Amino acid sequence: MYSYKTKGTCSSRIDFDVVDGKVTHVKFVGGCSGNTQGVARLVEGMDKDEAISRLEGIRCGAKSTSCPDQLAKALKEAQ
Repeated sequence: MYSYKTKGTCSSRIDFDVVDGKVTHVKFVGGCSGNTQGVARLVEGMDKDEAISRLEGIRCGAKSTSCPDQLAKALKEAQ
């Protein structure tokens, strides 16, 4: 299980696992509950590299990052 401390978002941490190259057990701590639950469910079982490709660079309003972007960074760091 990985735990990633987010930067620049409303969520403070993302917990997740990567099993056989697939993203599993994603849980955001804090943030917009509906949005983070949606992202977590959408990436469940997705190939790690595909998730990174889809989520990387997403911004939240005027912020330079977002919860999905932070998940992409976390997945890259877990490599």
